[in-house]
Amino acid sequence: MHHVLTRHTAFYAVIVATGVCLLLGLFINGWWFVGTAVFAALSVLGYVDLNQTRHAIRRNYPVIGNLRFLFEYIRPEMRQYFFEDDTTSQPFSRVDRSLVYQRAKRQIDKRPFGTQRDVYRADYEWINHSMEPVHPESSDFRITVGGPDCTQPVSLSVLNISAMSFGALSANAVLALNKGAASGNFAHDTGEGGISSYHLEHKGPLIWNIGSGYFGCNDSQGRFSEERFAENACRENVQMIEIKLSQGAKPGHGGILPGAKVTPEIAAARGVPPWQDCNSPAQHSEFTTPIELMHFIVKLRTLSGGKPIGFKLCIGHPWEWFAIAKAMLKTGITPDFIVVDGAEGGTGAAPIEFVDHVGTPLREALRLVHNTLVGIGLRERIKLGASGKIISAFDMARIMALGSDWCNSARGFMFAIGCIQAQVCHTGKCPTGVTTQDPKRQAALVVGDKSQRVAGFHRNTLSALAELLGAAGLSHPGELRPHHIARRISTGEVRVLSVLYPDLDKGELLEGTYRMRIFRTAWPMAQADSFAPLYSLSAALSGNTESTLPSDATEANRTGAD
Repeated sequence: MHHVLTRHTAFYAVIVATGVCLLLGLFINGWWFVGTAVFAALSVLGYVDLNQTRHAIRRNYPVIGNLRFLFEYIRPEMRQYFFEDDTTSQPFSRVDRSLVYQRAKRQIDKRPFGTQRDVYRADYEWINHSMEPVHPESSDFRITVGGPDCTQPVSLSVLNISAMSFGALSANAVLALNKGAASGNFAHDTGEGGISSYHLEHKGPLIWNIGSGYFGCNDSQGRFSEERFAENACRENVQMIEIKLSQGAKPGHGGILPGAKVTPEIAAARGVPPWQDCNSPAQHSEFTTPIELMHFIVKLRTLSGGKPIGFKLCIGHPWEWFAIAKAMLKTGITPDFIVVDGAEGGTGAAPIEFVDHVGTPLREALRLVHNTLVGIGLRERIKLGASGKIISAFDMARIMALGSDWCNSARGFMFAIGCIQAQVCHTGKCPTGVTTQDPKRQAALVVGDKSQRVAGFHRNTLSALAELLGAAGLSHPGELRPHHIARRISTGEVRVLSVLYPDLDKGELLEGTYRMRIFRTAWPMAQADSFAPLYSLSAALSGNTESTLPSDATEANRTGAD
């Protein structure tokens, strides 16, 4: 048999089958011509395979070699629907996706027969309940965003739609998300692609995201325009303005939207010429130092008429974040909010190395930002948002226990409008019309139906959060603290998060005590006048910093001053 079957056996077989079917069609029954056409097409395919030069497997195995590409193409679907474990997160488990679908559709989200999770596995987490549970009066949990310099503070839901641009999302997806946000009275982050007509049609509350391309507030040269910014910022449904310093999917990475994708609608939202490459630089041009960032915040707050101004970032070098904190102290200027984006977040496509290996994960990043603000005595003035794989009420409880005031979810709301995690978002061939600009594909997404699912997911997730809080003896997520959440470290070893992520005392960094190593090492390296460190990390770790500093900086770092 080994000598009978060769690399070209399948090719020879379809040629023979073509001839056989042709004869049967001529002399027996005309229906055999259907087989003739099929096998003739496969014969032509085999001839093409033998003569093409791109794929060695097709040249060696004409006809049958194409099965390799078919199996590779359908592998994600086969794995997701037939082979993947329900609790395997790749990137979201079947359990998580089903939970969103059920809550979005207002279906029963209860489960019989106990948990599917291994409660004795390392990293398993739970919330500790109370012998004195309470019943929160409402599940519409809200916070007020707006510091002392903000004249238009905002009452914000603790669960909102994270940043996703029109262009990355289809028009119908944006319409459904915004209509759902309007119905449920929660915020919809525009993403850095600007404010499109689809963000305005249903008047849902907006958080306007401004990236380094300044889309929607740019002049003809791509620079920041005060006039265009004021025009959009003063719109009634623009409630807050968010400066995007970096994002979890690809921190430190710019991007270009090819001209072929810059349709007239996308161009209008971004304020760029249609059908031309649209550049989003890796860094901003309006500020180059932490102090200049603070002054930019003041400018935007003034031009917007006093609306809350903040920024979003994925934490990288800790001394750069510390430099921003020192700039707050030096200038007396504070943002109204900060959104911490975890490296595990991201709906847009990005280079695989960035997706897998760049940026700080949310829990460590959020804890660092929260503790820094506590340590410099500014935490009460600045609200913290957080985003990064937040789906369930427990996801929210854990992140809010670590210091956030509210949560943003991107992929959760994508699931609510029909996303099936096909992971072809960047190809324009989204099977559910969520991430495509193809008019026929996105027409399958019915705005009226999906907007109700958006509102349903939001409302039912907050209802579940209220039940969790009540069981823990709490009335509002603002009462959550790290000690409410426990994590299994290994068999027989459990720690509450307050042990794994300890708190700083209020004003501790101003006193120069530096109990945690990251502050002891990197806080003295930071300077308000530059994102660059005063000296290298190697010098900091070796303790050889005195010789690398000017005498005044050396004395300042001894006392913890800037």
